[in-house]
Amino acid sequence: MARPLLSVLIDTYNHEKFIEQAIVSVLEQDFPLKEVEILVVDDGSTDRTPELLRKFEPRIRNLRKANGGQASAFNVGIPQCQGEIVAFLDGDDWWAKEKLKTIVPVFEGNPEVGGVGHGFYMVDTEGKVTSTVVPETGRRLNARTPEGARLFGHHRGFFGTSRMAYRRGILEKILPVTEGAVIEADEWLFTLAPALADLMVLKQPLFYYRLHAGNLFLMSGREEKAHRRKYNSLAALLENLPGKLRSFGISMEIAEPLLAQLKVETDKMRLQLDGGSRWELYRAEKAGNDIFFGQSSLGYRAFKRLTLLLTLVVPPKQFFRLKQWYGQNGLHGIRKWIGNPTNTGHAVEHPTREG
Repeated sequence: MARPLLSVLIDTYNHEKFIEQAIVSVLEQDFPLKEVEILVVDDGSTDRTPELLRKFEPRIRNLRKANGGQASAFNVGIPQCQGEIVAFLDGDDWWAKEKLKTIVPVFEGNPEVGGVGHGFYMVDTEGKVTSTVVPETGRRLNARTPEGARLFGHHRGFFGTSRMAYRRGILEKILPVTEGAVIEADEWLFTLAPALADLMVLKQPLFYYRLHAGNLFLMSGREEKAHRRKYNSLAALLENLPGKLRSFGISMEIAEPLLAQLKVETDKMRLQLDGGSRWELYRAEKAGNDIFFGQSSLGYRAFKRLTLLLTLVVPPKQFFRLKQWYGQNGLHGIRKWIGNPTNTGHAVEHPTREG
């Protein structure tokens, strides 16, 4: 059998409700499947996922392992991929039918491009589209300069697991993913890849990102455990990524803006979980506002400056509880008055679920 042009790597854990839809979305691609291999890394599922995967054999290669998290799934699965291109999919998401026929020509027509990301649809548990998230325009990105690293940071949210594909040669240089990233392992890949090659972000939404009760962080009874898990993963990334970047010859002037969002997210989660000083909270929130809302409407930026004053009078844990309450209640009247908080062409926050 000739080496396939493309490998699809699906990571899954206890996705019995969704894994079939994920696999079928690959099998129903508007793309020659004779040029595709499908590998599924089952990270020690304890539900019916193993049984459901067997239904698709031998069309899929089923790689079952002990539970260890997303990083370990990538470290097991990526070396098994034989394709020149590796496209990733989470077991609870699914692809648009035109996904592969859209991204493969980008690789074929641009030998210097090492990875491709794109827009996406946000969907609820039942698969209903709740929003569409796309960049303002398609563009080429890299982290060869501090300015390039900052620009990539504004688009990193378009390179999460189910929306990313890389040349296998790039991935071989990036591995292994630090095992502490039991979730968020895709951040290891999309932080290092632009230091090695150009990446292309496409405007088209080409996959469906599902938020559901099994993976949302803000759940009563599970919230602190889930947040702690996320924090530990972010902290592991922040600890290990600088050394990996240095090994690629990346200067601190480039590494700092490339890691800026990760540092802000990690600092905020530490303060939310363990508390800290109001001054630490102010600095973390201001840094986040500068990154995520610098291109927002004037009204929303003014609103964020006002809320920033709360950090100087409210303890960190209470501040984040207030933010959570605001997020859950929406306060749609205020949002309508201040305008759209974000421009999808800038600083898309990386959506995160508990894997």
